[in-house]
Amino acid sequence: MKVLVIQTRYGIGDMLIFTPYLKAISEKTETKISLLAKESSKAGELFKDENFVEEIIKLDSTNDRISGFFKLSKQIKSKTFDKVFIFNGSVRYRLLATFSGIREIHQYPLFTSKDIIFQTAKVFTENYVNKVLSTKTILNLSPEKVIKAKKTFEFKNDVKNIVLGISSSGETKRWGVENYINLAIKLNELKNCRFFIAAGKNDLEIIDKFKKSEIGTNCVSLENLTIQETLPIIKNCNFYIGNDSSFMHISSALGIKSIGIFVDSPAYSYSGYSDNIEAIVPEGETIESTTHDTLGKERISFDEVFRKAKIYLD
Repeated sequence: MKVLVIQTRYGIGDMLIFTPYLKAISEKTETKISLLAKESSKAGELFKDENFVEEIIKLDSTNDRISGFFKLSKQIKSKTFDKVFIFNGSVRYRLLATFSGIREIHQYPLFTSKDIIFQTAKVFTENYVNKVLSTKTILNLSPEKVIKAKKTFEFKNDVKNIVLGISSSGETKRWGVENYINLAIKLNELKNCRFFIAAGKNDLEIIDKFKKSEIGTNCVSLENLTIQETLPIIKNCNFYIGNDSSFMHISSALGIKSIGIFVDSPAYSYSGYSDNIEAIVPEGETIESTTHDTLGKERISFDEVFRKAKIYLD
């Protein structure tokens, strides 16, 4: 049996949220799945040490959107899939499955949108596997890689190693870098800390500001590392604190307790799926009320962030 799963959301966090359901489909069908996903989801790196994926079929500028429909259809048809599971309500992907000759098609209700993504995926998958599924993501990682990272980066028990997620997918989703600098200084006054700056090459300005601050000598930046290289480093850390970002979802999936600061995104949708994530939202908001238009970074309480971080510091 050959099984295709289509999960086309853009982000790394999105892919991790869907992971329990991809695994469940693989288990139910007793076969490794082929996964159609965007390159930006980094599925190939995330799932390198997993055993439920046969191949990643990448969506890129040549085969994505309407312009690439026939090229993608030809590519999918050549693989002669028996079943497809489509984690969206897009007519285009329904037609793709039909044009590709896949006989058994499972898909969200057409035009599904503005949903709580982990709940919709859970119900959709449970209806097929016929059992209750946990929403919590667990990402498997080679123990050898974790041990190697521990030695390479000299992790010690008398130092608290903290992932600081200072970046995010948009400026409105970021709590200011000055807040994180002050937070790191105050935490380091309580215990000896080392901070892994979780940000990418597009964040050099804020990374540089952090490095030049008074806490800069206690920091290690991850901007030049691949996702696969960062995973065992994060696995060795004590906790994550930072913006709603891919690194928050990675930390949570690796079993690291995570404090996520949600200033302009739906906190429940992106934290409610895992008890490893504790959400902090703007004053006057609730986990359920925050949206992509909350614009609340000026209403995040520094005292609340510091108080909750101190709990994990102990």
